[in-house]
Amino acid sequence: RMTAHNMTGISYPSKNLAFNSTEEIEAFIASQNIISRLMHCYIAFFVPSGLIAGICILIIFIKNYLQYKVIENLDLLLLHFTISNIIMIFLSFTVITRPDYLNATHLACNVLSFFFNFGYFNSQYAFILTLLTLLLKSFPPTTALSKATQRPILCVGFVLICAFCLSLTAAVLVGADNYHLDTDCQLDPLFARPEYEIVKFTFGFGIPSFLQILCFIVLFAKEAPALKQHIRTYPAVYIISTSIFICRLFYNVMILFRTTFKLQKSIGTPKNELVMNIAEIVLFCESCASLVFILCFHKPCK
Repeated sequence: RMTAHNMTGISYPSKNLAFNSTEEIEAFIASQNIISRLMHCYIAFFVPSGLIAGICILIIFIKNYLQYKVIENLDLLLLHFTISNIIMIFLSFTVITRPDYLNATHLACNVLSFFFNFGYFNSQYAFILTLLTLLLKSFPPTTALSKATQRPILCVGFVLICAFCLSLTAAVLVGADNYHLDTDCQLDPLFARPEYEIVKFTFGFGIPSFLQILCFIVLFAKEAPALKQHIRTYPAVYIISTSIFICRLFYNVMILFRTTFKLQKSIGTPKNELVMNIAEIVLFCESCASLVFILCFHKPCK
């Protein structure tokens, strides 16, 4: 059984080229072609769209603030969410080397992973805070939570601290063994301990998804008589919420699958590696799409 503290024996199937049949070679070539095409499609279409949308959102919000000297709480939280997703897009440039992987030391890979997880947790909890702010508009402003959301700068600070602590925890769980040696680097390092994926799934998807669903249940119950009007008023929030849930569900399920391979001391197949790479690109596509949705559907941006 592989111990949780020794991941040095695990490697990517594409790096173990001991093929026993022509079918295996053909499967390997096909998976390499698919991931290469997906990467080119992402870089050519999603990255420019996401970055242009993100820059436009920043300009619009800054221009509105300079003009009116005030910014709505919801707009401030969406601005924070936008910045987090722009960071995610820049970090996604690490997929340019696919179907190969970025070559870096264990330490450099862990640092990249830390910043990636910071953006990942930050955007997730920033959106939960956005949903909570939307929900509390339906409640009297005298409640404790309503008073808290009236101080969005404080809320953003709290989200940043949570994201930093969770990213630091994930970085510790990646491990510091062989920090000076070169490795094939992915933003979720293959050499990370299994606890890394478990913590990421729990705090990056499990808990946020539960909170997201809870917010929607209460919101739908509260706004039942005028639900259609509420959705028309805040379409961006509902569209983004759906895309985040679907894309991150796929990504996190693949993360857990990879953990089972680690625990079984198995490298999996080229197909498993392909699906994990697809899940990573889908996650980055979601960051780009979220910015486009804000630009197209959020009223101040329209």
